[in-house]
Amino acid sequence: MVSGHRVEPVVGSYDQDVDPCHFTHWRRYQGTELYKNDDDAQRAYFFVNDQVAVDAGGAPNAYHPEDKGLDYLVNAGYPDSTWWPDVLVSDPKNQSVAYLQPSGEFEGYFISKTTLEDQDKSVFDVQRYVDATTVPYVVFPSTFYKQSGTGLMGDIGVAIHLSSGKMSGFVVADVDPGRADLGEMSIKLAESLSGKTANPKNEAGAPKGEILYILFPYSAREHPWPLNIDAIQRIALSQLKQVGGKETVVLCSAKEFDPE
Repeated sequence: MVSGHRVEPVVGSYDQDVDPCHFTHWRRYQGTELYKNDDDAQRAYFFVNDQVAVDAGGAPNAYHPEDKGLDYLVNAGYPDSTWWPDVLVSDPKNQSVAYLQPSGEFEGYFISKTTLEDQDKSVFDVQRYVDATTVPYVVFPSTFYKQSGTGLMGDIGVAIHLSSGKMSGFVVADVDPGRADLGEMSIKLAESLSGKTANPKNEAGAPKGEILYILFPYSAREHPWPLNIDAIQRIALSQLKQVGGKETVVLCSAKEFDPE
């Protein structure tokens, strides 16, 4: 599995005379530079940043009416925003309020949604959504996701914590309705990269320092959701090898690219 794998530290700086990097500067999103390759056989892009937000979306215990869920209810926009129905399942008997789980381990909790869904399951089944506590995933800001070439929900990627070398595959599973920064991730991905318990309420346990994200846009077409955790990690490692492997992409992230 990719998850928890350590990358050997890169010694020295990028060697411009021996260039294994086939990525070029692509675009900038809110101060984060993105780079892509030009290989139609295996498309990929990457970016590096140190901004992390921990997301509880999709977890069956993410939100509770008494605010005893994994995250604060205000972060779901409930009840005062107009966008909370994008985050929580509405009650079919009264669309103006959120639906409460009627039974099970998390009876009385709201059902937290993700953009990526298992459409074979009911909207009132928590297993329809991608559980932030068990699945490593990233969240795209809506303004980023709307840009051409960024890919699809369900795409696979790899995240590498550059200072520790910890690495994990992930799936793109949610869209933030606002104009957020890149770097929002599930509890599971945060914990895989930090080795600590992550708390969405205060970002405690989130990985610190720069993280390299490699995305494989449109990989969801070949590997449609749902996928189990082992499959996410296996596909991520296979895709990474096709663009030169972890060492090559880490070296690329240290390269000084020519400006556009």
